[in-house]
Amino acid sequence: MDEGLVSVDKFSGGSQAYFLTHLHQDHTRGLGAAAGWRHGPLYCSPVTARLLPTRFPGVDASLLRPIAAGASASLTLTSPISGRTVSLHVTALPAIHCPGSLMFLFRGDLGCRLYTGDFRWELGCDKARAAKKALLDALAGDTVDVLYLDNTYCHPSLNFPPRRVVAQQIVDLICAHPDHEVILGIDTLGKEDLLLYIARALQTKIWVWPQRLLTMHLLGIDDNREIFTTQTSLTRVRAVPRYGLSIESLEALNTVCPTIGIMPSGNTWLWRNCEGKAKFSGKAAAKSTRCKGRGRGAGTIEMNYDPSSPPKLFEKDSYTLPYTDHACFAELEDFMQTVRPSTVVGIVSSSYCYVNPRGHFAHLCGDEACSDKTPVKNGGQAGNSTPVKNGRHAGNSTPKRRPSASKAPRRRMVKIASPTVYRSRAIMMKRRYSCGAKIEEPEEPIPVS
Repeated sequence: MDEGLVSVDKFSGGSQAYFLTHLHQDHTRGLGAAAGWRHGPLYCSPVTARLLPTRFPGVDASLLRPIAAGASASLTLTSPISGRTVSLHVTALPAIHCPGSLMFLFRGDLGCRLYTGDFRWELGCDKARAAKKALLDALAGDTVDVLYLDNTYCHPSLNFPPRRVVAQQIVDLICAHPDHEVILGIDTLGKEDLLLYIARALQTKIWVWPQRLLTMHLLGIDDNREIFTTQTSLTRVRAVPRYGLSIESLEALNTVCPTIGIMPSGNTWLWRNCEGKAKFSGKAAAKSTRCKGRGRGAGTIEMNYDPSSPPKLFEKDSYTLPYTDHACFAELEDFMQTVRPSTVVGIVSSSYCYVNPRGHFAHLCGDEACSDKTPVKNGGQAGNSTPVKNGRHAGNSTPKRRPSASKAPRRRMVKIASPTVYRSRAIMMKRRYSCGAKIEEPEEPIPVS
């Protein structure tokens, strides 16, 4: 198989153009090579381009191609097989995952492909509605041939409240512990809105580590240094790297003063649910949040708990609340109903739960390879092979299917020996944890039937 023409979140070399959806570590493997990044032009958001030198000093700045959400770029590449010109038109779309995060829509000689990267388009969110409109406008009625989907929480039992709801629950939890120090476990990028919400609701500063403070300033947040600080004496609320929130660290801190830890993440709910521990019911719950998925096989996570004692992360002194920047199942289902691709490929293959989007959303795809009944683990419901009538979803906002007279050739999906590798004539995707994708030219022309 010839090397790819375009790579997204995959930086092993061999392609002619590279795209970075956002700056989380699992999407940047290869950028930190000792020799620095020299393989080719790198397209990313202006925010990501601003942050890149602080994370990867070896990246050649002359290779960066900032592209803002809503903007488009045209690429002219050369086929290493035939020498012919390959034209692509790429549009960047807001992913609403973390600062600078983008989706990429590719159209042109290699068909129509959408790579979501990590994203969360919350139902009823104004930003998500605007992003959806931008996507539909960019598609202009065309069909997405291949959708690379953030399937982190692609399981019917994983439906979380909106981020603002969970942010208030975290504020309530902190208020219920007025005499405690508070440790929040966060990533090196993302959840800035949560920290700002906490700071404003409690009228308090929040401690962050020096590198995180630099990131805040590069993002244009708190330029007057009124909210974030590196002085521990100024606040009882501290945001630490996620790996810094552990049983050992909390035990050590509690020998000095009473301390609680809070992990705002959906990951802990994922493994709790898959182990049968996700349902929490208090005898006298002060608050109740009930989140249901929509459609076939949709499950429920019930979060009924007293704000002073939500589900524990560890044995004691620590709590987990499902504040997540990844789309939950109901949001993924809504996204699939909007896009209705020919086929879908998950960008995450290793997880505590079975997260293959083919098993849950086959009925929303037009490709035969995506329409077969697929067994789903953990009690999930497999998709069936019922075709979508006329290949389209009710409503005028859904991309149209091509008329049968001009139907595009189907891409033959073949499952290779490794369960994590899928190949078609026009695409190769090695599905490890967020390992990205290479878009390749077919080895031979695909005949049009």
